[in-house]
Amino acid sequence: MRAGAPTLELEGPGEAADLAAFLGRLLRYDRAAAVRLQAHGGALAVFGRPPSFDVLAVRAARLARPADLDVTVSAGELLDGIEDAAPAVRVPQAVTGPPWAGLLPPRGGWHRVEGVPDAGAMRGVVAAAVAEFRARDEELGEAGRTRQARDRIGADIWSRTLAGTELPLRAVHAAQSLGFLRPGVPVALFAAGAWLRLRTPYGEIALRGATGGLGALQVTPA
Repeated sequence: MRAGAPTLELEGPGEAADLAAFLGRLLRYDRAAAVRLQAHGGALAVFGRPPSFDVLAVRAARLARPADLDVTVSAGELLDGIEDAAPAVRVPQAVTGPPWAGLLPPRGGWHRVEGVPDAGAMRGVVAAAVAEFRARDEELGEAGRTRQARDRIGADIWSRTLAGTELPLRAVHAAQSLGFLRPGVPVALFAAGAWLRLRTPYGEIALRGATGGLGALQVTPA
């Protein structure tokens, strides 16, 4: 951490703990992960991209003091900069961000999508999909269990959409894997143009439509 690094004061130890947990989960998927930070007024938004899911994961934190910041940094260094006792987070030096970090979902124009299953139903769908993947993987046999074959099974299962919506199951799986989709929590789905956003009290998953992923984003940089 460089001398004189800016520090963001968090509103309570719970904010620090939740932010640390989010960063830790991202780093499990990518030890070199980068995150984009946007602080406006009393809110901090942390954007990351777990590569296994091809979605954006967003964790918000409340700030004790207003701040204005927009920077892409190392997730590992940011995690190291969290001070639980303060509570606060020291912002590391900016890094050259990956392509996704320059293209975020729109800030406005969202409308709520009705008819979304509750958290329990979503968790059940994920469990069933995981069980199907394991069964089909087992059917491949030792000789047929290649990376390509397993990827085809995964693409087939996780590209399916959640009943009654255009949300792909990989987004629901990401929400559960990152600790956002906990039993009994309220969930909501929003849409803005081609973008979808699954929101829970613990974080959000955003992506461009059911099949667009993040490789062909066409939005104005935030």
